[in-house]
Amino acid sequence: QVQLMESGGGLVQTGGSLRLSCAASGNLFSINVMSWFRQAPGKQREFVATVTTAGTTLYAESVKGRFTISINNGKNTVYLQMNSLKVEDTAVYYCKVLTRSNAEYWGQGTQVTVSP
Repeated sequence: QVQLMESGGGLVQTGGSLRLSCAASGNLFSINVMSWFRQAPGKQREFVATVTTAGTTLYAESVKGRFTISINNGKNTVYLQMNSLKVEDTAVYYCKVLTRSNAEYWGQGTQVTVSP
């Protein structure tokens, strides 16, 4: 089992920055991939970025060049540095962990609101 705790959301103006964190606890040795997804009101949840424990990253086109995903040395916390935020980045951001046995765990979500 893996438990996830997200933090760092809030209200920011267009062009501003926020840093999201997602701390994992539990069976950390099973973690293989850590990702961020988001869900805007009335829309489906969408992929934002992912990082493997080996450090490989992948980004959605809509955030490439503005967002940076990283993982700490202990491999238990994933960060999402969000720069040059746009109104369309407003959403609830969710952390997801995929284990080596392909089990998925989701965080509770953190609200990011970007004002004009």
